Amino acid sequence: MNNSSAQQERIAKMTFASVYPLYVAKVERKGRTKAELHQVITWLTGFDDRKLQQLIEEKATFETFFQQAVLNPNATLITGLICGYRIEEIEEPLTRKVRYLDKLVDELAKGRKMEKILRSS
Repeated sequence: MNNSSAQQERIAKMTFASVYPLYVAKVERKGRTKAELHQVITWLTGFDDRKLQQLIEEKATFETFFQQAVLNPNATLITGLICGYRIEEIEEPLTRKVRYLDKLVDELAKGRKMEKILRSS
């Protein structure tokens, strides 16, 4: 994926707090819950609900958000298309992590079983 440095900078400076309500609306509109969304975010980042709320209140950028995250070792199993790009081909690490999160939210909204979303055996 050829991401321009301007696009990478835009993603890095975007706040998680600005995107989080969109994630909540997307999953709830499709009949899933905020608790399930948090479960998915926790699986990917290691954040508990308190830490997640703190990052939202601090208006943490995605750069800060993922610097503080302990990415799940199975995150590399998240593959496929998101926003027209193959996740596994995204070279820039922060952009790939943001797309991992986007893909998990999409799978949740599409009704995929939680054990599949969380890459469980």
